[in-house]
Amino acid sequence: MYKQIGILTGGGDAPGLNAVIRAVVRTATGRFGMKCIGIEDSFEGILGETHTTVLTPKSVSGILPRGGTILGTRNRGSFVKMVDGKPVFPELPIGEALANLDILGIEALIVVGGEGTLAIAEQFHKRGFPIIGVPKTIDNDLAATELTFGFMTAIDIATEALDRLHTTAASHDRVMILEVMGRHTGWIALHAGLAGSADLILIPEIPFSFDSVVEKVLQREKQGSRFTNIVVAEGAKEVGKTEIYQDAKNLRLGGIGDYITRQISERTGKEARCVVLGHLQRGGSPNAFDRMLATNFGACAVRALASGETGKMVALQAGTIVTVPLSDACANIKTVPVDGQLVRTARDIGISFAAPNESDL
Repeated sequence: MYKQIGILTGGGDAPGLNAVIRAVVRTATGRFGMKCIGIEDSFEGILGETHTTVLTPKSVSGILPRGGTILGTRNRGSFVKMVDGKPVFPELPIGEALANLDILGIEALIVVGGEGTLAIAEQFHKRGFPIIGVPKTIDNDLAATELTFGFMTAIDIATEALDRLHTTAASHDRVMILEVMGRHTGWIALHAGLAGSADLILIPEIPFSFDSVVEKVLQREKQGSRFTNIVVAEGAKEVGKTEIYQDAKNLRLGGIGDYITRQISERTGKEARCVVLGHLQRGGSPNAFDRMLATNFGACAVRALASGETGKMVALQAGTIVTVPLSDACANIKTVPVDGQLVRTARDIGISFAAPNESDL
C-alpha cells in the first residue's frame, strides 16, 4: 500500500475536474489511509522548483460544484514536442520529474487529462512509476471509455445556446450559425444539434458541401420556415479542403463559423449571424451527471492503485467503471460513426449534414 500519492490535472479545463480531485482525496485519506499531494500546473509542477500542495478532506471541502481545477492546468509544456506532426517525449524532463517525485515522497500518481496528458503519463509508466489515468475531455473522443466527464455539461451549454438562437433566428428570418468545440470529432455538435433542434449539423466526420447547405436553407424557405439554425464543430471542413485555423502555427482552430456565415450570405442573400461558443463550454459548474461520473472516476482510480494496478486508465463501459491499459486509451480517438444511430436519427427527423447529394441519403 502506498503511503503518499500525487494527483495532477492536465490539458484544457473541464467541468468535473474538482469533483475528481475531491473524490481522490476523500478516498485516499479516508478509505486507504494515504496522504495526498496535489501537483500544480500539470506536469510542469514537478520540474525545477516544484509546486505542490497538501490535500486534505478539509482543503477539498466545497469544491464539488466548482468549475475549473484548484490545481491549475496546462495545454502545453516541457514533456512533449511535436516533430513532423508527431509527438516526441524528451528524456530530460521525465528524468527530472521522476527524481523530484522521489524527493517529494510521492510513490504513485493519478493523472487526470485527455489524450495528450495520458500519453505523457504512459511515459512515466514505461519507466516503472505507478500511474493511473482518469479520462478528461469535453469532446468525448477517448475510444476506451463510453463517456468522459464534462461532455454532458458542454452539451447542456450548447443546447441552451441553440434554444436561445432559435428564437432570435425566427424573429428576424435569419440563418444563425453556432460554432462549438470538436477538433477531430463532432460529438458535441451532434448531441446538441439533436437536443437543440438544429436544421443542419456540420461535423468533421462528414465533409460538407455549400451546395447542400444552400439547398437546405432554400428548402426551408419553400416550406414556410424563413430561418435556419446551424451548429458546426470547429474542426468541420468543406469537401476537398482542410480545417480552418485562426493560428496555423500553433494549430489553433477557429473561423469555420464566420466562413460559413459569409458564404451563406453571399449565396442566398439572407442575413446570417455567427456565435462562437468557445470556452463557455468549458467553464462553470458541472451538471449532476458529470459530478457523479467524475466522483466515480476519482474513487475508482484510488482503488485501482490500492489494488496494485498501474499503467491503467479508469473508464466507463456498459455502466460500470473498469480499468484499461493506458496504451489502449491513447491509441485511437473515438469519432462519430457516419452511419451510426444518432446520425440516422438526425436524418430521419429532417436534419441535414450537408454532405454532397445529402438529399439522396
